[in-house]
This record gives sequence, structure tokens and C-alpha cells, in this order.
Amino acid sequence: MFQTFEPVSDRSFAGKHLPLLRAEMKKQDLDGFIIPHDDEYQNEYIPAYAERLMWATGFSGSAGAAIVMQNEAIMFTDGRYTLQVRQQADSDYFDYVDITSTPIDAWLADNAPNGAKIGYDPMLHTTASVKRLRAAAEMAGFDLVAVAKNPVDLAWKDQPPAPQTPARSHDLKFAGKSSDEKRNAIAATLKKAGADTVLITAPPSIAWLFNIRGSDVARSPLPLARALLNSDGSATLFIAPEKVGNELPEFLGDDVDIRAETDVVTALEKLGSQGAKVAVDPALAPSKYVDDLKERGANVIDMTDPCALPRAAKNETEISGTRSAHIRDGAAVTRFLHWLDTAAQSGEVDEITAASKLESFRAESEDLRDLSFDSISGSGPNGAVVHYRVTTETNRKLLQGELFLIDSGAQYPDGTTDITRVANIGEPTDEMRDRFTRVLKGHIGLATMKFPKGTTGHQLDMIARKPLWDAGLDYDHGTGHGVGSFLGVHEGPQRIAAAPNAQALIPGMILSNEPGYYKTGEFGIRIENLIVVTEPKPVPGGEREMMEFETITLAPINLNLIDADLLSESERQWLNGYHARVRETLTPLVPDEVKAWLKDATRAI
Repeated sequence: MFQTFEPVSDRSFAGKHLPLLRAEMKKQDLDGFIIPHDDEYQNEYIPAYAERLMWATGFSGSAGAAIVMQNEAIMFTDGRYTLQVRQQADSDYFDYVDITSTPIDAWLADNAPNGAKIGYDPMLHTTASVKRLRAAAEMAGFDLVAVAKNPVDLAWKDQPPAPQTPARSHDLKFAGKSSDEKRNAIAATLKKAGADTVLITAPPSIAWLFNIRGSDVARSPLPLARALLNSDGSATLFIAPEKVGNELPEFLGDDVDIRAETDVVTALEKLGSQGAKVAVDPALAPSKYVDDLKERGANVIDMTDPCALPRAAKNETEISGTRSAHIRDGAAVTRFLHWLDTAAQSGEVDEITAASKLESFRAESEDLRDLSFDSISGSGPNGAVVHYRVTTETNRKLLQGELFLIDSGAQYPDGTTDITRVANIGEPTDEMRDRFTRVLKGHIGLATMKFPKGTTGHQLDMIARKPLWDAGLDYDHGTGHGVGSFLGVHEGPQRIAAAPNAQALIPGMILSNEPGYYKTGEFGIRIENLIVVTEPKPVPGGEREMMEFETITLAPINLNLIDADLLSESERQWLNGYHARVRETLTPLVPDEVKAWLKDATRAI
């Protein structure tokens, strides 16, 4: 089992840990300290040693932050975690702020006392975020202090060690392009920008660029490392020696120098003394690194991570691989949905059993490497918690008359999956059917969109929301996120969301299509498939070429929850066509007892 279900935190954390933190803050003469969820690599899912926010507050979500003052504390989260943060971060110690409407810098500008010393760890904050904090400090008159030692680390006496798992090669049959080819392509970009070298700090970009993977981060096959790539295509990979086996140097070749990660600072200081032109992504690089470069005399060039876009636009090998991964994964999910519709209807099955059952079906594949995130296995009211994580304390049964939402995914060497389905336990209500059908209509609307070159996900987001808006309903999360190729299940720069995003969708990008609806205290609904942006092609009788989405996730969508009268003829045709493809592809891959069920579950309506 990859998943465990014991609670990782509880509401007692704040009462136990805030006094220890404040004592360390006092030693450093700090009136306040900012605790982001981020680690030194800006990972979404972070190693245990970096769970500083959880240690201080009890909040275990993947996005959030806190400001701890000597006499108050503030928790910042977005709409995905409105319920969870109140359950985990004790209101006796924290006030809650929506980070979307009131970012940390805005709160400090309005609330930090004049002359107060507010500390931050320059390894956990990017240059861009520190720039905003400095602007707030100038406005409010407080002092922003970069700490040499993080007071959370000093107070956290049983902090786990940093991971030291081996880095391993990612075969060309999965990657599609060699590291040499990728490095030379990025080097050409550097030359055009007039840069001598680029500092790459994001582990997904390093994994992609060097065709390596690791296990330093749960659910994401990432090695924690840094890199410098030069304009001639040569590079230095900074990685802990314990992670480097005999195979890696030979795999990377003579043009890649491997050095200890602790040598990064020395290398940056040398570049600074040489007056080198160093490209850095201000949204990703630790502000300490950029400050070191500038203080030593380097010419720092702001540049968006040059690996991000080519990493997002998958090549044909990667797209072919992810199709195969989704077929394999779809067969496992279909077996699980059959189990839900039969054995799990008793009212005696609970959320942990269900999550474990799905994992067991996936684990029968020898290609499974990990899950892509801990399954969101929510029955009834727990399904309304968008990023719910079941534990032994919250575990509840799948009861008659309720809905069960399962959002899950897997990591295979040829692709990363992410799928959400909803099952009815017993007879659903008319309201459940109405809401499910509206979510499905939005899902189909997005899946069938044609759009010209230059279209952003922001422009498409409302398509998925319109059927809900028509009924005065909505959801408080994005409609689609990027997905990596045996990398993170959440990947930028592409996304489909109400928030503005300037990145145009380009062929090869993989995204999720996951509108939803959540009735607090009762049920949650989300229908999620992964989609790939296709190459533009002519439209009969049209004047411009259009791109489309290819749906690559294959598993039945619950027909029991559909009000067919709400579907248009074209929506019925899409659903019937999708189900025909699911049936044709997966029937040969499932056991005999599932075949008949699958035929009925994908019948035309």
C-alpha cells in the first residue's frame, strides 16, 4: 500500500507548537514570522521535513500559509480548503483569511505594526514574493527580516531528515527526447536571451531536462536537486551524493558535471564574481540565491523557467505513453466502479476500504510506481470537502441514499493519471441527479470545444460553469490543471480557471477537465477526465484552423445519476460515443464478471 490513513496532524498542534515557535522568534527579536507551505523547491507536495506549516498550525493541505505574531496568528487558504482549515487549525489560536482576496502582503500592509520586525526564510520565498513583501513593508513601515535560521526548524525538535532516495534514469522510450537534445534546445533559448547560464531550481524541470526521476517527494517521482545549464548545452547537476549511483554519471554523459547540492552557493558566488549573465525565474528561485548572485556582481536576467513550456507540450512518445497508461488505469478504475456498484452497496463499506480497494486494483499492474496523490475518498458530507483526505478519525461508511466521490490517480513510467467519478449508494435524489447532470453538461461542453491558436484556459473556463450558473450554482476551484508525463499531477503553466492566465493552450498539453458541485454537509460531485490539446486543423467551411481536446481518460460515467431530459441531443451523442469507446477498449482487459456490468454501464441513452 502506498497510502496510509493515520492522521498526520490534529488541532492540538497549534497549542503545543506555537509557544515553542514564539520562543525562537523572540530569541531572533522577531515580532512576526511568515510560514508558507512551500519547501525550498516550491513543490506542491513536499517531504515530511518541510511540512513546517502543518507542524505549526495543524493544517495539512497542499496550499496555504500562516503569519505568526507574538500575540495573534493568521491562517491563509483558498476556497478549496475553507472547510478543512477550520477543522484542523484551532480557531482558539487562528483567524482565517481567504488568500485569494487578501494575499499575505496585503494583510501585512494593512495590519503589521509600524516598526515591527517580520521574519521570513529566504530559501522558502521566491524573488517575486519577496518583492511584494518589501512593497508591503514600505507601505506599512515594518521591517522585513531575512532569517539565517528558520525559527520553525529550531523549534521543531523531532523534525524528520531530508530525503536521500536514489535518482534514476528515465528511459528514452518514455521520454521521447534525449537529455542532450533538450539541453541544446534550451541552450539556444539562452543565447537568444543573451544569457550565459540559467539557474534551474524546480525539480520537475530538472527531472524533465536530464531525463531522471526520483522518490524524494511522495506521489511525484522527483529528485530534489538544482542545476545550472550553460548556453553551450553543458550543465552542472547539483544533487546530494547519496542519490547518485554508478549508473547516473554514465547515463548523463560528459557534458553534465555532477556536484553536491551544497555546492550551489559556491557556484553562484563564482558566477557573480565573473559578472556572468545568469537567467533566473523570479517566480521559482529562492530569493537567497538571487540575492547572492546580485551581491557578488552577476547580471541577473529575469526569465520564465525555459523548461516549463517544452515540458508541458508533450511529444508524440509521451502522448502515446499516456494513452497507454490511461487504458491500463481505466481497466483498474472500471473494476473498482463495478465493485462499488455491487459489493459496496451494503452500507457496511467505509471510505478507507474503498480507497484501499482501488489501490489494490491498480497494484495488480507491474507498471504501477506510485499513486499520483492520496485518493480523495469521500462519502456523503465528506465528498463536499474538495481536497478531503480520509483518516482513521474521519472515516465514515458509504451509506444508503448518499453519494460517494472518489478522486484518484496513479504514476506509471509512461504516464500520470487523474480521474474523478461519483457513485450512488442506493437511490439518488432528484437534486443529486440535477446537479450531476449539470456538472456533466459543463464537462461535455469543455470536452467538445474548438478554439483557435492563442486561446487561454481562462477563456474556456466559463464553458464548464454555464450549466451550473444557469441554476445559480458554481464551484470554488479551477476547472482544469496541467498534468505531467510521469511527473507531477499538477503542472503549469497551463490551466483552465476563472482566474486570468496568459498562457495560451498549445498542442501536446495535458489538462484535467473537472467541473464540480458541492453541497456543504451533504454531498460532492466532480467528473474528471484528462484531455490533450490537439494540433490545429481546418473546420469544414471555416476560415481558421481550430484546436480541440482529445479525452484520454477511459472509465464509465455514472448513468444512474443522469437526468437525460436535461441533456441536448449533441450531449447525448458525446456521452454515447465516449461510452462506446470505453466499452470497446476496456472490455478485453477486465474479468468476465465485470464485462456484463461494463456493457450495461456504458449503454446508449
